[in-house]
Amino acid sequence: MSNRLFQGVIHQMTEAIGRTIGVIDDGGSIIACSDLSRIGNIVNCIPADIFSANSSVVVDGYTYRSIGNPVQPEFAAFVEGTDDLAEKYASVLTVSFSSIKQFYDEKYDKGNFIKNVMLDNILPGDIYLKGRELHFNNEAVRVVCLIRFSEACEITVFDMIQSLFPDKNKDFVININENDIAIIKEISVSVDNKDLEKLARSIIDSIEAEAPSKALVGIGTQVKGIKDLARSFKEAQVALEVGKVFDTEKVIVSYENLGIARLIYQLPSTLCEMFLREVFKRGSIESLDHETLFTIQKFFENNLNVSETSRKLFVHRNTLVYRLEKIRKLTGLDLREFDDAIVFKVALMVKKYLDSSPIKY
Repeated sequence: MSNRLFQGVIHQMTEAIGRTIGVIDDGGSIIACSDLSRIGNIVNCIPADIFSANSSVVVDGYTYRSIGNPVQPEFAAFVEGTDDLAEKYASVLTVSFSSIKQFYDEKYDKGNFIKNVMLDNILPGDIYLKGRELHFNNEAVRVVCLIRFSEACEITVFDMIQSLFPDKNKDFVININENDIAIIKEISVSVDNKDLEKLARSIIDSIEAEAPSKALVGIGTQVKGIKDLARSFKEAQVALEVGKVFDTEKVIVSYENLGIARLIYQLPSTLCEMFLREVFKRGSIESLDHETLFTIQKFFENNLNVSETSRKLFVHRNTLVYRLEKIRKLTGLDLREFDDAIVFKVALMVKKYLDSSPIKY
């Protein structure tokens, strides 16, 4: 519990009450007070029943009343005086302090709870009970966006990202480690993947204006309810790892747009190596030089259209045909044939995957 919250209430009420008021913890230490010089002092001879009584308790010219949970209270408010007015003041302070403490605890618990759910650190049976206790809307649709920084994230950047999501009851910004920050965003059912990418772009633009370090954003799939947040978070992690292999130029990678790259990422490396051995003659894929690979890439980008590809490469059509024929002799695959082109495209992605050795979660 932040003592500054108690001190803020005291600051606002001091003039109206006109008496010394404050809060002590269960060890008798004054943690907030209108008389700032007394903060940190220990109040001696505090009877135990101050924290267990349901009514006010008078001790050494001050009226005390417990704050918060009546079963296990941690704090007590005190007011100078022992008259009826002091007791009324103590009651008013208790209501105010209890309300702000409940708000703070609930906010803190929500953040911890949502982090544990996202990191899969809570039993499935406890998720529903705790979510209901904290008044989570289990019917809401949410998505996890994972921001990964090239360098350690500074606290100012974290605060800036938090300021982008002011509704603390619906959206949560969670610090995962020094390089990763997760955003759990509640969205409407009408929001699609393009809307989420626009949101990610605005986050990156804000980060670039605040910090020199580069950032990537991985977007998981939309999930309904709380328990599937762990899946959305893992998907955002996978999106970043797969994007690092297959889409190195992208700063925003959505799990839904990974396509066949997602399938390849999930395959065992032994199976990938077996596939390459079966598709290509031994050593043939390694024999392709940079110019040949660039030609293949442009040929795929132009939908296997020879005329269009030769125009984009600024070469004669017959030159491109010659290069494609050379590739056929080396690999046994004719890229002008759709089926062979598919096999070759997948094989290049598998080779790229094996060369990258990505970290799997």
